[in-house]
Amino acid sequence: MIAANETFKNERAMSEEMNIVRDLAVILISAGVFTIISKALKQPLIIGYILAGFLIGPNVSFFPGISSEATVHQWSEIGIIFLMFGLGLEFSFKKLLKVGGSAIVTAAVKFIGVFLIGFVTAQALSWSFMESVFLGGLLSMSSTMVVLKSYDDLGLKNKPYAGVVFGTLVVEDLIAILLMVLLSTMAVSQSFAGKELIMNIAKLVFFLILWFLVGIYVIPTLLKKAKEYLNDEILLIVSIGLCFGMVALATSVGFSSALGAFVMGSILAETSESEHIDHIVEPIKNLFGAIFFVSVGMMVAPSVIAEHWAMILLLSVIVIISHIIFAGMNLCRSLPAFCAYQRIPITGNQTFTRNTKPMMTSTAMTIAPLSC
Repeated sequence: MIAANETFKNERAMSEEMNIVRDLAVILISAGVFTIISKALKQPLIIGYILAGFLIGPNVSFFPGISSEATVHQWSEIGIIFLMFGLGLEFSFKKLLKVGGSAIVTAAVKFIGVFLIGFVTAQALSWSFMESVFLGGLLSMSSTMVVLKSYDDLGLKNKPYAGVVFGTLVVEDLIAILLMVLLSTMAVSQSFAGKELIMNIAKLVFFLILWFLVGIYVIPTLLKKAKEYLNDEILLIVSIGLCFGMVALATSVGFSSALGAFVMGSILAETSESEHIDHIVEPIKNLFGAIFFVSVGMMVAPSVIAEHWAMILLLSVIVIISHIIFAGMNLCRSLPAFCAYQRIPITGNQTFTRNTKPMMTSTAMTIAPLSC
């Protein structure tokens, strides 16, 4: 009897392992096919990933499906970690300080402007006060992953204005952390939770001070002393270990894994090995990043879109227009090179060219998770 139970457990474990392998095969093969199609049609690769996820997701039955969505979700979380880690490697602490003023102003103006528009829109639709607050908060945030991937695919990461854009996204992530705490407590208690908000601000300040001290003094010194012992294999293991360690620290104090990954990436960007680390981590980042975007496509529910198509269309238009107005125009004032490249005049009628289209597409993609 005991032997039979052990045999059953072993067969079940082997079956689960093979399901994981099968799921990974379905995800990567479908992603590969549709990204080739996207590339051939001169479209961003992210469209291919999301289309692949939609077709293999739970809402489409005539394509091979996924046996464990929970496993895919875990892989996608790792994808977020590597994408933000890669962003940090290209956007060091010193660069963040350089664009800090412009990024903070841009993020603040955009958050307040879009939040108010979302709140007023919800009130006009006769939504409750709390629903209006939540809608304003949701619409005011950008998808860092989508913008990052779009800039990467379109070769815009080295443009003069990219630093301000990425800095703005980092500041938005910090705002999102405080906003989630505020909204979650308001939803439960129906009142403003000032004490919890102050505590989270204090934790955030402590985390940023730790980021500064470790990034400037500790890790760069340690890697410099150990440089003669670091080959590709050891450097890869150490870098990913430090990344996951910072992610664990960030999540343990209530912050997102994405913020922890970005912080460690920006710390390693201060070292002499930053370009080397970025090079050896890139294949892993691309692999798990693809799984993340495929998982986003799996959340698209045609039945929900068909039922609420008018509301989704309205919110999409509001997001695209308001984000361009409040973020784009403020970037023009803080970074004239952005307007010169996009051909957007600071005053007068707005003019958008071929390079604005990716930005509009990226902004529009942020509404996708809201419709699921």
